[in-house]
Amino acid sequence: MEAFVAGLAELGYEPVVLTDKPVRVTFDYEVQSGRFAGRNVRLGIVVPGDFPATAPSGPHVSPHIHAIGQPGGHPGGAVGASDFGTDWQYWSRPFPGWATSKRTVATYISHIWRLWDSQ
Repeated sequence: MEAFVAGLAELGYEPVVLTDKPVRVTFDYEVQSGRFAGRNVRLGIVVPGDFPATAPSGPHVSPHIHAIGQPGGHPGGAVGASDFGTDWQYWSRPFPGWATSKRTVATYISHIWRLWDSQ
């Protein structure tokens, strides 16, 4: 977790580790591209204990962007309820190719950028 939080801070984000669930971090994110460009959201990430060997799963997003429970894949499908809270939703968007990537926080954030860019 420390490495992930430090990586977010190096990228200019202000991460908050949830004290009741110490494997979770949240931070404000301004969408840079795609149809939601300019929108400010809050992202929540569950950081695996063996990061960077394993990538975080898809992001938790607040506020809701897509309807929960829609069929299909990205962009609007595979969105579920989030245990981060009722104003959050979970996007099931695993990082493809993590094993052959640089396995850094910046690499993971580029995955997040691509998710927003392809909305």
